[in-house]
Amino acid sequence: MNWFSLYVLGHAPWFWLGVMILCLLIESFTLALTTIWFACGALVMIFAAFLPLPFRWQLLLFLLVSAASMFFMRPVARRHISFKKPALNSDALVGKHVLVRERITALEKGAVKVNGVVWSATSADNTEIEAGTECVIKAIEGATVVVKKV
Repeated sequence: MNWFSLYVLGHAPWFWLGVMILCLLIESFTLALTTIWFACGALVMIFAAFLPLPFRWQLLLFLLVSAASMFFMRPVARRHISFKKPALNSDALVGKHVLVRERITALEKGAVKVNGVVWSATSADNTEIEAGTECVIKAIEGATVVVKKV
């Protein structure tokens, strides 16, 4: 055996604690719900390291516990944790109610005012919308909002 193996076997709980901390650090930067399961496996191994198991069996047990927790717990965690990004800039305008300022036709763009800014606008269903009509923003295509009558 080389010196590294002897050192790890002599200080196995500390080794697994280091593995757990490393996995938690990686998970905190990625938030991908992958290395958290290896951290769980390392946590189990901190206690299992006090048993007189050879390192290869410890490693096998670590991989089995990590794989099992990833296989069974990851789908549950994905359902309960939301990773939705907040709508930013123009995406936040979709769904807002606006008043048409200039008439919109199937062939010509009109105008709507949103948060104090005048945007060019088209109709979502190519219908004519008169000025003063309340509409909802359905999408944004470049610098043009796509609206539909309420």
